[in-house]
Amino acid sequence: MADRPYDVADLGLAEAGRRRIAWAEREMPVLRLLRERFAREQPLRGVRIAACLHVTTETANLVRTLQAGGADVRLCASNPLSTQDDVAAALVAEYGVAVYAIRGEDRDTYYRHIHEALGRGPHLTMDDGADLVSTLHSQRTDLLPGVRGGTEETTTGVIRLRAMARDGALRYPIIAVNDARTKHLFDNRYGTGQSTIDGLLRATNVLLAGKTFVVCGYGACGRGLAMRARGMGARVIVTEVSPLHALEAVMDGYQVLPVAEAARVGEIFVTVTGNRGVLRGEHFAAMRDGAILANSGHFDVEIDIPALAAAAVSRRRVREHVEEFTLRDGRRLYLLAEGRLLNLAAAEGHPAAVMDMSFANQALSAAYLAAQAAQLERTVHPVPAEIDETVARLKLDALGVTIDTLTDEQRAYLESWQEGT
Repeated sequence: MADRPYDVADLGLAEAGRRRIAWAEREMPVLRLLRERFAREQPLRGVRIAACLHVTTETANLVRTLQAGGADVRLCASNPLSTQDDVAAALVAEYGVAVYAIRGEDRDTYYRHIHEALGRGPHLTMDDGADLVSTLHSQRTDLLPGVRGGTEETTTGVIRLRAMARDGALRYPIIAVNDARTKHLFDNRYGTGQSTIDGLLRATNVLLAGKTFVVCGYGACGRGLAMRARGMGARVIVTEVSPLHALEAVMDGYQVLPVAEAARVGEIFVTVTGNRGVLRGEHFAAMRDGAILANSGHFDVEIDIPALAAAAVSRRRVREHVEEFTLRDGRRLYLLAEGRLLNLAAAEGHPAAVMDMSFANQALSAAYLAAQAAQLERTVHPVPAEIDETVARLKLDALGVTIDTLTDEQRAYLESWQEGT
């Protein structure tokens, strides 16, 4: 494969992309502070990074930070529908980044772009869903000796990578950025909650007040989505396989039902599980006419689209991100954004303010790996606690929030076992 410098939709979009990248930067003060620090310290000088991430305005500001630290970054999309073409153009034309991403690219192009991002042999990988890492381990094993470490952005990717580590297949250490508290608790909950509702409303313009809204999965993303849907007046039902998460949903005030029962009463269904076949043929058969189906998990496997297509006598696109499936009995089900990430396919993804923390974790983890990867085992590692706390403190500083510090007496009390009540 020829080593192309980039592959984007239209470089003429670069100026529009540059303006939107600057707009997002206003809400990313932590990353801006890190960019200044990286420019001084150069923790990534000479480091080649292959990144497979959603190509958005927020990601652009992460890439600029990595560049400021001395990195040579190649970027491809982690989802065929999440690329913002103007941002991709701006990264190439304005910032000299090798970008391989076109919104709506087919599967072959998607994987060709992953290979191009791997092109010159990375020292570090950044992934969102683990497609780049799995491609590297299955098809580009010749590059593995040069890879020092990597990071993973999302729950689905961490699950896949932990499976690789259990099987002894993972060939280099990876930091689970997804599990950092300043990522998991804020990006997943507040980011996914708001951005999924944003995508739903842009795609359909439906009124949520009074609707029966089914959230499939009550992890951090599901909690945020349920909270936002209830805040807009929807009656929320949660489905779960974990007894602990189901109990939490009950105590948070939601009705918890099996999917088979929720299918009969729901009007809007959103999957956020990271697993496949959550909504299946038997569920489609029970759904009411007009039910809306959407997914905010990483891959387009949570809704069984082949089963939905097989049950339909016709299908047609009725809005930009809405496809109508008419079943044999005349009922109509509406699939949003081809079953892909609704918040990125039909909207703009998470707000920049929460991605500020997620990508600050990414940048600091990359710098940590550049210095420490040789000492780490070939498994999935947590974000070092000091990085998590640094991000939290920088975010509080940017918000103008001050907190207390322990007195010497309090610190001594907490570190002692002799003192009691």
